Amino acid sequence: MGMHLDHETAREWIAGWDRRHEREAACREERLTVIADVVGRVTASAPRPSAVDLGSGSGTLAARLAERTPGMDVIAVDGDPLLLELGRQRHGASVRFVAAVIGRDGWTRALGLDRPLDAAVSTGALQHLSEPVLFGVYEELHRLLRPGGVLVNAGPLPLRGPRLTGRRRTARPADEEDWSSWWAAQAWEARRASMLERRELSADGMGTGLGIDRHIELLRRAGFPHAGPVWRAGRGYVLAALR
Repeated sequence: MGMHLDHETAREWIAGWDRRHEREAACREERLTVIADVVGRVTASAPRPSAVDLGSGSGTLAARLAERTPGMDVIAVDGDPLLLELGRQRHGASVRFVAAVIGRDGWTRALGLDRPLDAAVSTGALQHLSEPVLFGVYEELHRLLRPGGVLVNAGPLPLRGPRLTGRRRTARPADEEDWSSWWAAQAWEARRASMLERRELSADGMGTGLGIDRHIELLRRAGFPHAGPVWRAGRGYVLAALR
């Protein structure tokens, strides 16, 4: 049985979700802009551009890519039924939402691709994969992307090696309320309770905390010859890899 949310409830939830991210992540708006800029540059000359947002949540980044490039085929992938329904209600006219758990056997078949991808993006989801699964995902994305396509992985990527120089910003202080508390605070409203129960059944994450240097090494092993950070704010990075 599927989930159904009215548009106003979806709008309210997504606004709260975005506020949580803004409090937790340094310079979130700038980070999303950097990602969109990278994808826009790579897809500028593509006749039928396509992109996939891995671990899309309610589709904030996916919708931004679709708005930035009208006509782009944007696929938002997540394993959370609640967030997918939120996204469909808010952004379903411009983004295709797909239920799949990244890294599980056969997850790429759910994308329904009819041509190579121009871009793959993620903001935090890949950091929850174990190293062997992450490497497998990088290999699969290398296979799915066209030559010249780009993979953009953004999120908290600790530095485990020589410090980078160049542009950076200071991270905001962490919000006192963690994500578990935020979700728990929503459960009081009856119309949301059943969806929260289903969300808990599908939740899955390990959080390996690999450093950015290790991500770069895995990307190069997976076949991406050019990989490196294009933006940094505190512990937050935007890492780009060209196919």
